[in-house]
Amino acid sequence: IITLLLLTLFTPAQQDSKAKGILDEVTAKTKTYKTISADFTFSMENKEMEIDEKNDGSIKLKDKKYVVDLPDAGIKVFSDGTTSWNYMKQGNQVTVSTIEDMGNELMDPSSLFSIYEKGFSSKFVAERNVGGKSVYQIDLFPEEDVYDVSKITIEINKSTMMIQSATLYVTDGNLYGIVVKKMETNQDFSDADFIFDAK
Repeated sequence: IITLLLLTLFTPAQQDSKAKGILDEVTAKTKTYKTISADFTFSMENKEMEIDEKNDGSIKLKDKKYVVDLPDAGIKVFSDGTTSWNYMKQGNQVTVSTIEDMGNELMDPSSLFSIYEKGFSSKFVAERNVGGKSVYQIDLFPEEDVYDVSKITIEINKSTMMIQSATLYVTDGNLYGIVVKKMETNQDFSDADFIFDAK
């Protein structure tokens, strides 16, 4: 689940001009916010294995710090930008690692709203209406076989110029999705909010 959440965040080194213009605007907009928080729905589907799961969650971002909470799955992940704590309610255990140990940049949720900078080419697909909102659809394609994804489709809300959803097509047949339900920006988060407290 966390892998997907993170994979969701990256994009193109080479893009068609329309996709690049949109993504550049998303990047510029995202950088104006000191913090971002969002409620989202995470899904995993595998038709061959008859898997269709959905979980609601939330994320808080401040610079490279983040907290991801998936209460239905019993998982909460904290990062202060240097250390990561992955807490699993079932078993009451926490796994501690450094950001360097995590290795793959796609594992960094702090990039959730910046799907655009490394290892992907992009293609503008369409402008369409989703749930009464006008969105841009852009497909991202890995430039090298290092991410185990064949494609990422993102939808960008035209009025806010922020990512509204992302769908990952993984080479093992799994289909992962994130849909942002609510977003707030420039809230006051303490640095202590991003550090795991064993209590």
